[in-house]
Amino acid sequence: MRFDGVGGGFMDERRADGRWTYADAMQRDPWRRGIVRRAVRRISVLMAWSLIAGVVIGFALPWVSAPVGEHVGLRRAVGVAFETMESLMVDDHPDGRGYDRASFDYRGTDDDGDGCDVRDEVLARDMTDVRVDPSDGCTVRRGVLEDPYTGSTIRFTRGSRTSSMVQIDHVVALENAWRSGARGWDSQTRRRFGNDQHNLMAVDGDANEDKGSASAAYWLPSNTGYRCRYVARQIAVKSEYGLSVTTAERRAMTRVLGGCPGQALPDTDASES
Repeated sequence: MRFDGVGGGFMDERRADGRWTYADAMQRDPWRRGIVRRAVRRISVLMAWSLIAGVVIGFALPWVSAPVGEHVGLRRAVGVAFETMESLMVDDHPDGRGYDRASFDYRGTDDDGDGCDVRDEVLARDMTDVRVDPSDGCTVRRGVLEDPYTGSTIRFTRGSRTSSMVQIDHVVALENAWRSGARGWDSQTRRRFGNDQHNLMAVDGDANEDKGSASAAYWLPSNTGYRCRYVARQIAVKSEYGLSVTTAERRAMTRVLGGCPGQALPDTDASES
């Protein structure tokens, strides 16, 4: 071999057959061999540090602040709503036998004694520009609903063909409540639940019918911006009445709450829409 005055190393000489191997080059050129060894050491160190960093980040991500969690796309469900959900009993064998919607006596009570139907009270609460029939001071004739489930605006007018555009939803459906524990309640508790305005909301009629009696495991509002508050309200109601959740329902709630760290429960003194 001969010295390369430009590169400062030794040029490789070919073998007799006109070819040379990588091993030949490394053996003949100490300068190049040193570069390779240093590169290997550096790569090994970088890989070790990357592994350590991955472990540290894996442990730290569940506890990072919400903005950081949103930036990296990994968030942990925390907050009062999540903690309350964790306290709910899990029952993966709910019993729906004997369910009868009439047993909840929906619209059969007048708890505040004002003579108004609970449907009209919820309509008046949840809509704007409300017009009430002056003859009774109760019947809602028209109003504007900013529907939380779809995010759409509905101009409500009472009538045989139009009233169904806005319906009153039991956020925790009556049949779901029955399967989750209401089956064992007395009639007074069922009646209170069926007319509890904390569990009632004026919503888009089609969305309400699409939901049916489904839990959060099988149905969530198409308006993704409302899902956290929807799930939080279900949790609040189930906690208040001692109702259970299924494993699938709990997982669905956890996924939703992962997108809103710190989610609180709705105010029990005034419904939130």
